[in-house]
Amino acid sequence: MAMPTTQGSTERLSSDAVTPLEAIADDKSREIVARMRRVSPHADPTRHLPDVPVERIPRHIAIIMDGNGRWATARGFPRVFGHRNGASSVRAVVEEAGRLGVEALTLYSFSMENWSRPKEEVGELMRLYLEYMSGEREALVRENIRLMQIGRRDGLPPAALEALDKTIEATSVCTGPTLCLAVNYGSRAELVDAARALSERVKLGELEPSDIDERLLANHLYTNGLPDPDLIVRTAGEMRLSNFLLWQLSYAEIVVTDVLWPDFGESEFRDAIRAYASRERRFGGLGAPALAGTPKA
Repeated sequence: MAMPTTQGSTERLSSDAVTPLEAIADDKSREIVARMRRVSPHADPTRHLPDVPVERIPRHIAIIMDGNGRWATARGFPRVFGHRNGASSVRAVVEEAGRLGVEALTLYSFSMENWSRPKEEVGELMRLYLEYMSGEREALVRENIRLMQIGRRDGLPPAALEALDKTIEATSVCTGPTLCLAVNYGSRAELVDAARALSERVKLGELEPSDIDERLLANHLYTNGLPDPDLIVRTAGEMRLSNFLLWQLSYAEIVVTDVLWPDFGESEFRDAIRAYASRERRFGGLGAPALAGTPKA
């Protein structure tokens, strides 16, 4: 588990001079960057990632942050040492996403299966969760980042839930990028919860079974309101989705890197976007490459 920490970044981000829109010659690129800056005023992909066309910057990136424990063990430290160091990578990725104009970032922080880990490790992860929910509230508001969380609340410490609710409420007025944390999350459980909600509506006479389609089911998922991820990144070389966003990742491009999460930074994040940008997204059809955020048929 690695939670976001943005403290200390505000002055540097706000002081960075961005490329003036009028200096971007291509009309389409200028329009896309203007859209990005309505979300992140400091977005400047033409400056920070000039080798990638701005229309190929993914709007929503999901990340499975893997390898914290292995990183610590390889250095002779307890596994929790890796989780704490992973927070630095979260900081770097959140900041870089803003600079590149990424509008939503979803981080797999703690899965439902993670409860099976040693009690001491789980306890430390929950302490980290509380620490960051309480400590990052003002920084998130200052950066205009909207926080949302997906996953079941059952089993999470009451103090952490209280801090979470306060942070979500405080950032609910933010109009900038969305940082979505998957905590106590499992995609199969999410689909079960959506099915239960729909069946309850049918039971109450609000819906007919024939009314249920993909759009309606998606509206009952935890991620309702977020676009599906364009890109899923997994660190530490594992070739599996681990019960993460199984519905939402149907058409996402997958990038796997051998880099362990505490070593994943701005350079690796940019490389993942470059890999994404080099691919043709056809969504089962033929023709010209689809762009980030293209509606899915």
